[in-house]
Amino acid sequence: MENWSSNRKLAGSHADWQVRLADTLKPLSDWSNALHDIVKKVMDGTQLSLDDGVRLYEHPDLHEVGRLAHHVRTARFGTHAYFNSNVHINQTNVCVLACRFCAFRRGPKATDAYSMGIQEYISDLERYAPHVDEVHSVGGLHPDWDVSHYESLFKRVREEFPHVAIKALTAVEIKHLGQLSSIPTKEVLSRLHAAGLTSLPGGGAEILDDEVRAIICNGKESSEEYLRIHKEAHELGIPSNCTMLFGTIESLEQRVQHMISIRDLQSQTSGFQCFVPYPFLPDSSRLPQAQLATGSEVLRTIAVSRLVISNVPHIKAYRMNIGDHVAELALQFGADDIDGTVQKESIMHLAGSTAPLDHDRARLARIITDAGCQPVQRNTTYESFSIYAPPKIVPKRNLKMAQ
Repeated sequence: MENWSSNRKLAGSHADWQVRLADTLKPLSDWSNALHDIVKKVMDGTQLSLDDGVRLYEHPDLHEVGRLAHHVRTARFGTHAYFNSNVHINQTNVCVLACRFCAFRRGPKATDAYSMGIQEYISDLERYAPHVDEVHSVGGLHPDWDVSHYESLFKRVREEFPHVAIKALTAVEIKHLGQLSSIPTKEVLSRLHAAGLTSLPGGGAEILDDEVRAIICNGKESSEEYLRIHKEAHELGIPSNCTMLFGTIESLEQRVQHMISIRDLQSQTSGFQCFVPYPFLPDSSRLPQAQLATGSEVLRTIAVSRLVISNVPHIKAYRMNIGDHVAELALQFGADDIDGTVQKESIMHLAGSTAPLDHDRARLARIITDAGCQPVQRNTTYESFSIYAPPKIVPKRNLKMAQ
């Protein structure tokens, strides 16, 4: 089967994945005694508790935690690992907030502040549109752009590039548009959906704990507001991703509770399609008290995410943040998606990312195959899939030396 489709709830999962999983986890004697009760819960489809999640973080054998998470992802997807052809266009870096962890934001009078007009945005997208099927757009909270601006933008994108899905605007951007336009956030979402919005990217969740948010992103939406806006999107038929920024000042308990909050909403709406955990990229100025997440911690967080958030289909190894090498390893630690071709991106790279921006499908496929997986190209909403066969590399012929 080279091409197939799925519904949004399954998002490419095997319908009987829980049965498959139970079979692969037997016998319990294959697992350390310290994990027996957790393995039994995973086998039975019982949701893990806050204490279970913290124990997985503290379990001394990282590879055993990763192996358990990998069993879950293979039960759902086999060896398939997903990517899409997309481009990131960050429409403005002007923002009325000044979150302490953000290296992207600029004030309106900054010399390097920018705001892309609609035609400028369209002209930029035109360069990539023949090669992508998704544009991913998030940016600052512009003081002058209300919901009508984004309605006009999305309508133009739909008119000019009907094959390109629009994944755009985080929850705090939706909140900001509602405030500027003096309308409820659900009306903002409804109008943008009618204008062409396909899905929400899920950024801005940071840690869903208001004590942490008061320190790292004071003034952004509250934890309740983030979850409510995503719930409203799901009720309107707009799927979304959800994220977690870890490695700032949060505790392990706060990380796991974040995952449980996402899981609880998912049990109501089934609207989240992918969870994207990524570490803070620290420097000496923006959040000096932040922790530095090691590669092992990144892999463990991805594995714990896969085990705790059992009802969100996909876990993403966000290579724009963690880099290609760790993303490749993460495909053996519970992740099944590595985002896409991206082409251009500003936010993570200003924060310190060194991940290449010029990835084409063949290079993404190489990351996936090197991880022992099969590359599958997907659409934005995880409903359409096709096995990707990279072009064969023709070996170079060496000319004979002159005699």
